[in-house]
Amino acid sequence: MVKPNTQKKAKAAGAKPSEKIPNKPKATEKKAVNASKRKASKRKADKVPVNQVATIPMAKLKKETKKSVEKDQKAKNKTQQKKPKNSKKLSKSVYKAELERLQLELVQMQEWVKHAGLKVVVIFEGRDAAGKGGVIKRISECLNPRGCRIVALGKPTDREKTQWYFQRYVNELPAAGEIVLLDRSWYNRAGVERVMGFCGHTEYTEFMRTCPEFEHMLQRSGIILVKYWFSVSDKEQEKRFQDRINDPTKRWKLSPMDLEARARWVEYSKAKDDMFAMTDTTNSPWYVVDADDKKRARLNCITHLLSLIPYEELPYEPIKLPKRQRAIDYERPPKETQRMVPTQF
Repeated sequence: MVKPNTQKKAKAAGAKPSEKIPNKPKATEKKAVNASKRKASKRKADKVPVNQVATIPMAKLKKETKKSVEKDQKAKNKTQQKKPKNSKKLSKSVYKAELERLQLELVQMQEWVKHAGLKVVVIFEGRDAAGKGGVIKRISECLNPRGCRIVALGKPTDREKTQWYFQRYVNELPAAGEIVLLDRSWYNRAGVERVMGFCGHTEYTEFMRTCPEFEHMLQRSGIILVKYWFSVSDKEQEKRFQDRINDPTKRWKLSPMDLEARARWVEYSKAKDDMFAMTDTTNSPWYVVDADDKKRARLNCITHLLSLIPYEELPYEPIKLPKRQRAIDYERPPKETQRMVPTQF
């Protein structure tokens, strides 16, 4: 650094040449240098591209971040609105072929349940018009009704109301070699009874406390317990309700309780979430079925059920028809003596 000519400055100011003006302290020089460096770095920062976040002013950064968040949210909403790959409806031929294959597996599973003496209970719960009955029908229509029972209990009688809450369901539990499909179950207390006020707060809390213990007790006794919740969207449920209103053969499916449940959609949602929080245990979990597409829901549920029940294909023994009995000394009465159904078709 070049030192200033102190003598020339002294003459200009009228001072004597022999007198020397003292130099500025070194600290002041350092501050000046630092200030000049900060100004230079600031000028450089203004020229730096925007993608270097460290040099962006905070106000500008916040605006851009807010815009980017809004863009990300819009993009996310668009992707959610887009239909997934499997949104295309299944063709009738594919659906029938897969259902036939799965029903054959169900027959083999039932044979093994009977052979091994297993006890199976499958619970079907969910929103009204979620497709529970359709799945139960497809499971049971190919099985032996002596070994597979559908249980759909109505409202309890005055006598049953005085019993232990689980008592009337215990009477429906399977023996060895049987399968029981529960269309609604003891979870009525956590759903419709709670929302509609059919049970008190003490009864509800006692149920939520004892239900996991009750189910674990059933499992320890050798019962295979499977629980399904059929989830349907608001829009799809409304569509199915309208179909039932317009179809005289399905109007019986719509009860005043179903319409009231529709009006209390949010309350039922909360009741379901509380129920899952208390009863979705490791030993007895809930399995949720996306039921907006009926055909896919049926196939997915049956496939999953077959994966949960261990079974083996038993060897098939060929069946031979016996020969028809030969004629004996017996004459049958004429048909005219019997009351025949009129032939109209």
